[in-house]
Amino acid sequence: MSPASAPVVIGVDLGSNSARALALDPEGRTLGSATSGYSGAASWQPGHADPRGWLAGAVESVRRLAAQLPSAAHPVALCFGGQSPTTIATGTGGPTALTCRHPAGATGSPVEQHHAQSALLGEEYGSGAVVWQLYDWVMAELGANRHQSRWPGDPLLNGYGPPAATGSVVGTVSGDSGLVAGTPLVAGAQDAYLAFWAGGLDEPGRAMDPGGRTGGLAVAVAAGSPAADHYALPSAVPGLDIVGGPVAAHGLMLEWLSSLTGREVPDLLALAADVPPGARGVTVIPYLEGERAPRWNRALRSEIHGLSASAGPGDIARAALEGAAYGLAHIALELAAKQAPIRTLVCAGSPARSRLWCSVKASVLGVPVEVPDPVDVAAYGAALAAGAGAGWWPAPGKGRGGDWPRPRMTLIEPEPDPVYEEGLRQFLALGDAGVARVAEREARTAAPAAV
Repeated sequence: MSPASAPVVIGVDLGSNSARALALDPEGRTLGSATSGYSGAASWQPGHADPRGWLAGAVESVRRLAAQLPSAAHPVALCFGGQSPTTIATGTGGPTALTCRHPAGATGSPVEQHHAQSALLGEEYGSGAVVWQLYDWVMAELGANRHQSRWPGDPLLNGYGPPAATGSVVGTVSGDSGLVAGTPLVAGAQDAYLAFWAGGLDEPGRAMDPGGRTGGLAVAVAAGSPAADHYALPSAVPGLDIVGGPVAAHGLMLEWLSSLTGREVPDLLALAADVPPGARGVTVIPYLEGERAPRWNRALRSEIHGLSASAGPGDIARAALEGAAYGLAHIALELAAKQAPIRTLVCAGSPARSRLWCSVKASVLGVPVEVPDPVDVAAYGAALAAGAGAGWWPAPGKGRGGDWPRPRMTLIEPEPDPVYEEGLRQFLALGDAGVARVAEREARTAAPAAV
C-alpha cells in the first residue's frame, strides 16, 4: 500500500500563532502536515482571543493536509489539543476567550489558572456563561458531545463539562464544517502533555523543552519523587511522573527582537551563528512577560546587559538564545537538587528548527539533545490520541514504554565551554538582583506614607 493511500489518523495542535495538522499511519510514520494561521489574530490583545479564528484555522489546517494527502480527506479518527490553560466562554454575544498569556491565575496551578479565567469570563457573561477548554470547544463546534478532555490523573475543572479521558471517542464530525461527516472525534489534552507523550518521556531522566513562544523544561521521574509538586503530571506510562515547569517568553524573545530590528527570525539566527559563545559579553534575561518556573514572578521584566557601541543584532540574538538555555538550566538545577537529574533533552517546537539553538541548549545543560522530525510534537501527540481512539495503540496510562511510536530523532551532542558556566552564573545573579528590585519596589508601594 502506498503512503498516499494508507489509513491515517490526524492530530491538530492549536498553538499560539497557528493550527498545525499532522497525519500518522498505523506505524507512526508522519505522512503529511499542514499549517494555517488564525484570521484576525493580529488584532487580538495579549491574553485575549476570538475563538472563531481558532476554529477556522483548525478546519483549514485539516483541509490543507487533505489537499496534499488523499487519505487525510477520510481519516480514521481526528483529535485536537493545544495551548493551555486557555478558556473559552460561550453565551449571549458570541464566544470569547482568555489565553494562557492572560495574567488571571498565572502564578497558580493549571487548574487554578483555568478557574481564575472562568471567573473573569463569568463576570462578563453572567450566570449563563458556559466555559470550555479551547480544544474541547473546537471539537464541540465540529460535532462532539459536551466534555472536558482530561489526561490521566488530571483534577477535574469545575463547570467545564463531563470528563473524557484523552484518547476516548467523544462524538463524530457533523459535516457542517466541510470536514467528512461521521469521522470519530477523540478527546485530546493540553499541548505540553501531548508533546511529552510524543517525545517519549517514558523513562527517568528523559526531558523536554516543548518550545514555542514560551517553552519550559520537564523531566520524567519515578512516581513519588521528591521533585513532584502541584505541577507534576503522570507520564503516559504508569509509575512515572513528569516534573518541571513552563517559562514565559523564550520564543517570544526572538519575536520581539525581530519586530524591534525589522529582521526576520531566520535572519537573526543566521547572524547569531557568526557570534562566538558568550555573545561577546551580552546577556539577555528573557522575562518579557515576567517569569514562570522557577521564579514564578509576573512582575519581573526582561533585561539586556553588557551592551557596547560595537554590539549588533547578531550579538543580542545570540545572547537571547543563550538566555533561553540558561533559563532551562536554572530549572534543571532546581530539579537536580530534588533528585531529578536530566540525561537527555528533547527539543521541540519552532525553536528546534534552529540547530544552533538546540546546540546551545545541549552545551549549556551538558546533555545530548534529540530533535524530532517533525518538530511539532504536540500535533504528533494529538495524532497519538487519535490513534488510541482508533484502537491502533494504548491510550495514555494504559501502556508501557515503547508501546507508542515516536518521531524520527536527530542527535546533537553537547560541546561544553567554560564561557557558558560563567554565563549561567551571571544569568542567575542578574535574575536574583531583578527579584530583589521588584520586592523593594513592592515594599515601598505597600509602606504607609510618612506623616
